[in-house]
Amino acid sequence: MFKIKYIVRTKYKIPQKKAYMNFNLTEEHIMIRDAARDFAQTELLPGVIERDNKQEFPDELVKKMGALGFMGIMVDPKYGGSGMDTISYILIMEELSKIDASASVIVSVNNSLVCYGLEAFGTEIQKQKYLTKLATGEFIGAFCLSEPEAGSDATSQKTTAIDKGDHYIINGTKNWITNGGRADIYLVIAQTDKEKGHKGINVFIVEKGTEGFYIGPKEDKLGIRGSDTHTLQFNDVKVPKENRIGEDGFGFKFAMKTLSGGRIGIAAQALGIAAGAYELALKYSKERKAFGTEICNHQAIAFKLADMHTEIEAARMLVTKTAWDKDQNKNYDTSSAMAKLYASKVAMKQTVEAVQIHGGNGFVKEYHVERLMRDAKITQIYEGTSEIQKIVISRSILKK
Repeated sequence: MFKIKYIVRTKYKIPQKKAYMNFNLTEEHIMIRDAARDFAQTELLPGVIERDNKQEFPDELVKKMGALGFMGIMVDPKYGGSGMDTISYILIMEELSKIDASASVIVSVNNSLVCYGLEAFGTEIQKQKYLTKLATGEFIGAFCLSEPEAGSDATSQKTTAIDKGDHYIINGTKNWITNGGRADIYLVIAQTDKEKGHKGINVFIVEKGTEGFYIGPKEDKLGIRGSDTHTLQFNDVKVPKENRIGEDGFGFKFAMKTLSGGRIGIAAQALGIAAGAYELALKYSKERKAFGTEICNHQAIAFKLADMHTEIEAARMLVTKTAWDKDQNKNYDTSSAMAKLYASKVAMKQTVEAVQIHGGNGFVKEYHVERLMRDAKITQIYEGTSEIQKIVISRSILKK
């Protein structure tokens, strides 16, 4: 063993220093996590069932999250953001998602898809005009990629943006748009030159209220019912050329690069949903009695809890690893796909188990776990289905 180490270090000139993996959160990370947990418990929890029942968007809570810096977590402070790292982002997302996945997806889209896209690829004028308001929560953003005939197949955009010299004219339909009815700023992916395929796609900043831009009815969804999801219609919408992000033809790359970061947010959301369900199930199992003892003392329940805890911790490692990759400027396309694939699977499985542990009580709203089970399913679908994540992962494996 020691001889092998000596040979390797000598041959490859590796410096003799102790390498280790640090799984401990910094004091700052702990403070951020605890602040998010406190907000979720004191602000999100009291009205979460009612918001779910009424499909009520949490307007006032979004303002409070903006004041706490949750709407621009990773944005540079010079643009009004919090300047935190990706580890902080996933900690916040997990804690919010334990209580209210509808609130956390608002945070995820605004951070991962809209703020990130503008900060990474926008012009300084675009950042000053839009990012500064998005990062503080004064504005809410929406990311418009999905269409009736182009969901997972993002290259088949039917929405068009015709170049008219100093402006573009956009026509088409976008659906399943998170924050669709409440957003102030929409990042719209559209086809400018069909002959060029994915190289003819662009992305545009469209402001709410622009003539010809219409918002359809709110979708009546299985889960994340407090989140605003709409179909959007663009009828001869005039967008100035300075509202295009990046060079001509950059839209598809923009979408793919942005979605890689979006997967981190949704993976953290799935982790939070699973962890929230587990915590409720554990607490209930210590209180509920059957056959003369708390149900946690029965092996059938104890083993369920053991499996839940193990799989959630495994998901947490994957989510943390991809956040670390991003913070270290490493390629995180594959790690984010793996994190989202696995964490969403864990969320679905463990919320079902949490309902089972609650028995009949798990089937009613007041115990929360039925809502978490409904919320879990969407994490396997949006920002790339589980099948799309497998395509990303398998292509990476085969390239190697």
